[in-house]
Amino acid sequence: MQVERFVARLAAARIGGTYNFYRHGERAGLRRRRLRRYLEPRAETRLLLVGEAAGYRGARVSGIPFTSERQLTGTGPAEATATIVQRTLAELGLDAICWNVVPTHPGTPTSNRRPSREEVEASRPFLEELAAGRRILAVGRLAAEVTGAPYIRHPAHGGAAEFRAGLLRFAAGGRF
Repeated sequence: MQVERFVARLAAARIGGTYNFYRHGERAGLRRRRLRRYLEPRAETRLLLVGEAAGYRGARVSGIPFTSERQLTGTGPAEATATIVQRTLAELGLDAICWNVVPTHPGTPTSNRRPSREEVEASRPFLEELAAGRRILAVGRLAAEVTGAPYIRHPAHGGAAEFRAGLLRFAAGGRF
């Protein structure tokens, strides 16, 4: 995968009614740089953790899936799911690329919505490119439906323990 080209294509993409924070907004350039710096050293990473869509307090602000601005800089918004995901990956010593079925944000600056079927289909080329040669774990039901990958409970709304247990089964070589 050529990261520079991948990020440029993502920034140019129109994915239904989603907000493409890699193209729009005063910090779009920063988010593109962050995504490149995130993906480049992970070229050999074999695990792809796939969620539903970019959250309004997570990737929409930081530019990196399952990562909040506060995790990157110590300031700005925190995001509970990002905190749980990153903490659990670190605790278990798992090297993973985090991504979303829909990499842009469906919703408003203060809310999320489920991506439409059309948005999922328009996003598929990005997911397929990242997934090539990697083991996928689906975080949430939409991600499992779209990828056909083993399901891990999404950590939002009280699912942190089940999310951790799912990753632990994977780390221990368990079956899904």
